[in-house]
Amino acid sequence: MDNLDNILELIKFNEKTALKFNKVETKILSILNFKDFFEVLLTDIIISFQIPFVWLTVIEETDFSEMLDNIESKLVKNHLKLIKKDDFYQYIKDKTKPLLINDGLKKYSKFIQKDILKPVKSIAIAPISIDGKLIGSLNQGDISVSRFQPGIDTSLLEQLTLKVSLCLSNVTAHEKLKFLAYHDPLTGLLNRRIMETALKREFERTKRYNSPLSVIFSDLDNFKIINDKYGHDIGDKILIFIADSLKGNSRSTEIVSRFAGDEFVIILPETDLKAAKYYVQRAEDFFKTTPLKIGNEKLFISLSFGIASTDSDEASDALALLKIADEDLYVVKKEKKNI
Repeated sequence: MDNLDNILELIKFNEKTALKFNKVETKILSILNFKDFFEVLLTDIIISFQIPFVWLTVIEETDFSEMLDNIESKLVKNHLKLIKKDDFYQYIKDKTKPLLINDGLKKYSKFIQKDILKPVKSIAIAPISIDGKLIGSLNQGDISVSRFQPGIDTSLLEQLTLKVSLCLSNVTAHEKLKFLAYHDPLTGLLNRRIMETALKREFERTKRYNSPLSVIFSDLDNFKIINDKYGHDIGDKILIFIADSLKGNSRSTEIVSRFAGDEFVIILPETDLKAAKYYVQRAEDFFKTTPLKIGNEKLFISLSFGIASTDSDEASDALALLKIADEDLYVVKKEKKNI
């Protein structure tokens, strides 16, 4: 009789567990952005299953890890562990089977967040993939040594991670489409349409709070000659180099965009003409001393810059300010030709 009661209890427990897994799966199925997807996934697993530690281990230096890095979510950042590809594949051989570990956890320290390494006594590492390619794992940890004891049934966890992987393929595709709608596909910078929207927003803010706003219009000197000499593939690498350099030398509040071709626009909120000129000087110094390496050759890039600022130029609206910067660029280019 005791055996029958135990079996019935086990069946009830499994049914309740399956129902919890189903609720989590149902919630994530309709989500199409990374932030909400991971926040719901992590939170629901923690609450539904009363698991103290849930986190993601993601292979670093991949498109997926870069996309995750752009998520503005403290919850996701606090539950994220990056891992080198070789370290991940050293322990994860099967794309579908979760690993259950309750002994020798130090061996798996590269999978586990530092702050939970001491209290956690057992973990489940469930591989997740996008379009069949492993990108990391969904992990659960407990202070109980028996919670994730090797040998227990993992079929429901396998089902969940399969659903997570399928959903991630959809979410990733949607996020990429959204990214392309806002960004230039070659350089990854904001595109012209979004830049103009941002400039209008910043111009209105400048008028409202009586604060300075500067705009820099820039293009590459002799781009046609460079393309003719090195070819369009090298021309593209040069544009990417310029974009990365301008972005890397800008503050987080400054907006760097690709306007068209070899033209770039930088929006500098809370920046007067003097500070904008200093930005240009720093950029010119950078390109003078930092070449782009093409094979064994070092190619030094030369840019021209035009500046417009609300503290020195009369502009009726944002696009008028942009036009002034463009006109200043034309003057600078003309002066260079006359030297």
